[in-house]
Amino acid sequence: METVFVSGTLPGDALDVLREAPFEVVQHEGGVASDAFAACADRVRGLVALLTDRIDDALLARAPRLAIVANVAVGVDNIDLAACAARNVVVTNTPDVLTEATADLAFGLLIDAARRISEGDRLVRAGGWQRWTPTFHLGAPVHGMKLGLVGFGRIGKAMARRARGFGMHVGYTQRRREPEALERALGATYVASLDELCATSDAISLHLPLTPESRHLFDAARLARMRPGSILVNTARGPIVDEAALAHALEHGPLAAAGLDVFEHEPKVHPELLARENCVLAPHIGSADRPTREAMSSLAAANVIRMLQGQPPLTPIRPA
Repeated sequence: METVFVSGTLPGDALDVLREAPFEVVQHEGGVASDAFAACADRVRGLVALLTDRIDDALLARAPRLAIVANVAVGVDNIDLAACAARNVVVTNTPDVLTEATADLAFGLLIDAARRISEGDRLVRAGGWQRWTPTFHLGAPVHGMKLGLVGFGRIGKAMARRARGFGMHVGYTQRRREPEALERALGATYVASLDELCATSDAISLHLPLTPESRHLFDAARLARMRPGSILVNTARGPIVDEAALAHALEHGPLAAAGLDVFEHEPKVHPELLARENCVLAPHIGSADRPTREAMSSLAAANVIRMLQGQPPLTPIRPA
């Protein structure tokens, strides 16, 4: 019987499906750093990994029979793809199934940051709300704002669809322009220059993968180019943003607010961001509605089953 290691608890019936395949399933909350993985590494054929698992060449060397790493995430920056390719280990992810949930969360962070909802909640709970006045707790308008999307894949397009309902003017930037028919359908305009998009948008929302090129893409220099009073939303990957530079931009300008679901050193958050009232912080819950997380787990399990039964996986990552 083949052995499959599962990092952590998966929602839904994914574990049962793996056991019924039938596989020996070893599951541990400690992931690949656990003694449980160490004890079965030499016989593991399939690995259901979380984004908190670092899959590198050293780990692969400990698991010589490993055939597939099924990441329960869209991003695969926790996996050394070159090392996997060199050892003929297939890597899969979970695209599509989390698109709408992540876009919901990103749009929620945008509204929260603009209208200062979480800040107001804290104020009320602390007894700081004394009376209503015309100048009390003013925020930024959401309807009709200029929204800039950095990355226009599945989630970026889902954000554009939501923006249409709010009468927003949507600009996007990425390496290639989308077909004009799609742009018209989504009400989106291509902006070739990232700096131009930053300078002309009331809010920027990040929807791109973490790569060596995108690490600290939003550094102090780029943040300084953003429109005064603008908002930054990040539901992609934390290291895309220089957190110290962001905290400075939130305190001294030009940013009015930020909404973050991801951080550079999760679960640690930069202390200067924790101190900023104008920064909405969420604990990496972009895909965290129950049906979405169950679908992600099921897709990862299906990829493992297909691979170990001699069929091509559903969502393989193609080596660069």
